[in-house]
This record gives sequence, structure tokens and C-alpha cells, in this order.
Amino acid sequence: MKNFYAFLLVLIGLVCSQLVFSHGMSEEEKQAIIEGGNLSYLWLGATHMLSGYDHLAFVFGIVFFLKSFRDIAKYVTAFTLGHSVTLILATYQGIQINYYLIDAVIALSVTYIAFTNLGGFQKYLKIEAPNMLAMITGLGLIHGFGLSTRLQELPLDAANLLLNIVTFNLGIELGQLAALAVMLMILHMWRERESFRPFSRLANSGLMAMGLLLFLMQLHDYSHASDSTAATTVTLPTEAESREWQDVVVIELPPQGYKEYKVMQAKGKLLAYEWNAEGGTLYYDFHGEPAGDKTGFFQSYKIGTDTSASGAVTTPFAGTHGWYWKNNSGNTVKITLNFRGDYILMQ
Repeated sequence: MKNFYAFLLVLIGLVCSQLVFSHGMSEEEKQAIIEGGNLSYLWLGATHMLSGYDHLAFVFGIVFFLKSFRDIAKYVTAFTLGHSVTLILATYQGIQINYYLIDAVIALSVTYIAFTNLGGFQKYLKIEAPNMLAMITGLGLIHGFGLSTRLQELPLDAANLLLNIVTFNLGIELGQLAALAVMLMILHMWRERESFRPFSRLANSGLMAMGLLLFLMQLHDYSHASDSTAATTVTLPTEAESREWQDVVVIELPPQGYKEYKVMQAKGKLLAYEWNAEGGTLYYDFHGEPAGDKTGFFQSYKIGTDTSASGAVTTPFAGTHGWYWKNNSGNTVKITLNFRGDYILMQ
């Protein structure tokens, strides 16, 4: 039994580590989306759900003690409706929420469902558990924000925005159904064994531990991201420096359009910039991606929603560094970008 507990802890750690590093998209992935057309969103939605251990753990907790098809359909439908509503609306309206904070709340939802399965409200809090159907719907809404955050990292097609969103959501549902079929088969076979009752407690305790560990890791990464931004961002360019811009780029973003502009730099080099947007407010992310990285990792230096921004960074690693803008308005926006430093132009 001790070996089993040790294995369980290792498994939880591996799962949580996969979740923490699942954010971000490499340039290869973005290019694949562009070349693949709308059907690529279907595949991406399915694979995202199948690799989304937090979402799957939550669904597993929901169906753990359910036996009848009616109950399974009722609760899974409530979760599906919840995350579908916020996924579609948040993406269509361009609502941006920090993904570390959202994933921290999602992690707590896994702990919540496991705590409920263990009868924690009655045993430890001496109260009746909240209405499960209402809670699952509400937590589904939060999960939808997490899915939307992922989707908004993609190069969405402004002309087919709603179709992209719906197709991605359909892929999510197909992935969920595939995972659910496996879960129900395992649970059905497991219930026939005498070990189901003692191991059900162990399994839900494992879900609680995974949720809590993931919650702490997401908060750590949120804090670490903030610290990294503070550590790498330096003072704003002075008025004299701003008169010495090396390059000026003008970009037009259509409604719901996006654009990335990057330069190649070695580690420890300066990149100072200033940009202004005419015609609307933009979501922006000033960030860098290490050379040769295949995991999709990137480090954000400054994120916000504004009509202008300026600053500078001493690059923490060799790679591409630059800007991502997303126009969530209904107007065409013109960006004028000025920058200088020791870099190689890529565009």
C-alpha cells in the first residue's frame, strides 16, 4: 500500500506538471492552424480536452458515483452547457482573463467535486452540500473561461470568427465524449469488485490532492510571471532616446484581427519600443520565445489593453522578442510601432 501511495503522488506530480506547461502556442502550431482551415479547430478542441487533465479530472469526479444513464446525462449536460456558454461568449466578446488565475480556480473545482464525493460537507462541515446540479453548472462556466483563454491564443479568422469558435467547442465536446466513454467503462468494471469502496475514497482523495497541488502551482506561476516581468522590464525610453528609433512599422488590424511582430535577439540585449493605435483599443502582449523551444513556452514582459504602450526589456534569453496585438473591436485599427536595439529584423 505504501508503494501505491508513492506511485499516486508521483502520478499527481506528473499530471500537474503537464498542466502547468500546457500554455502557449509555438509558431509551428499557429502556422498549422492557418494552413489547416476551420477543421483544424475541431481537431485542436478535441486534443485540448483530451490533454486537459483538470477538465477531465472534474468530469471524472462528476460521474464517479453515478450509475443511471439519466443522472450521467443530466450532470454532464449541465457541465457542457456551462463551459460552452462562457467559451463562446467570452471568445466572441474578446474577454481576457489571466490563465494562471483561471486555472487556479479550475483546480479548486476539482478539489471541490472530490470533497463532495467524500461527503466532506456532512462529515467535516456538518452541513448539507450545495445543490450539485447548480454547482456543476456554475463551475462549468468557469471552465469555459479557461477554454476561451486557450482559444484566444489562436490566429482566429475574423471573417469566420463564430464558426471557428463553434467548431473548437464541437471538438471539445467530442474529446469529452471520448474520455467519458473510457471513464464510464472503467468505473462500471470497477464497481463489480469488492475493492471499489475503499479505493473510491483513495481515488477521490487523490483528486483532492491533485487539485490543491495544481492550485498552488498555478498561483506560484502567476506570482513568478509577475516577478519575471518586474525583473526584466527596465525604465521607459527617454525623450532623447525616442528620437533615435531605428525602425518604424505601420500595421493595420481589421475587426477581430490579430498580428505578431518580432525581432531576433541574443541574450542580454536591449529592445526599447513605443506604439500607438488609432481607431480603437487593443489587447497586447509584449513577450519573448526562446530559440529552439518546441514546448510553446513564452515569457510575457508586459500585458494589457490600451491604445498605446512603451517600454524596454533586457532580453532574458536568446530568441524572438516582440509584440502580439488583438483587435477585439468592430473597427480597423492602425498601429504605429517605433523600436530600437541590437536585433535582427524578421519581417
